[in-house]
Amino acid sequence: MPTAILTTDDLYQFKTELFEEIKTIISNAQPSKRYLRSSEAMDLLQVSPGTLQNLRVNGVLPYTKLGGIIYYDEEDINKVLEANRIHHI
Repeated sequence: MPTAILTTDDLYQFKTELFEEIKTIISNAQPSKRYLRSSEAMDLLQVSPGTLQNLRVNGVLPYTKLGGIIYYDEEDINKVLEANRIHHI
């Protein structure tokens, strides 16, 4: 069986390629969080607690209340943003 000799440069190149591939896999594999708590929704929308409550009360933003905690579906938030998008010509 033939013997292969590895140099330090070979190992360094392998390590670099491996890290790049792992970074690519990790960046593609992390899905966004599906349900957001009120504080996370406020951060995403850059609105105050009162504005978020108005969006709920007026039926603009759907939500789920479970055990006293209000959750928002990130997809619903994105739909509301798209529906209220203003196009300037």
